[in-house]
Amino acid sequence: MKLSARNILAGKVTAVETGNVTTHVKIDIGGTIVTASITNEAAADLALKVGDEACAIIKASDVIVGKN
Repeated sequence: MKLSARNILAGKVTAVETGNVTTHVKIDIGGTIVTASITNEAAADLALKVGDEACAIIKASDVIVGKN
C-alpha cells in the first residue's frame, strides 16, 4: 500500500475501546501512546486486538499549538 502521508509511526496496540459509534485504539510508539478514534466499522474491518502490530498514520494540513 502506498500513502501520501509522511508521518507513519509503527507500534503495538495496547487497547481497543469500542463505543456506540467510534472505537478508540491506543498504539504504543516507543513508549508514547497515540490514541486514534476510528469508526466501529473500520475497527471491525481491521480486526484490531491488543498486541497487534499497527501503524498510526498522521495526515494533517496544520498543527495547532497552545500554551498556558
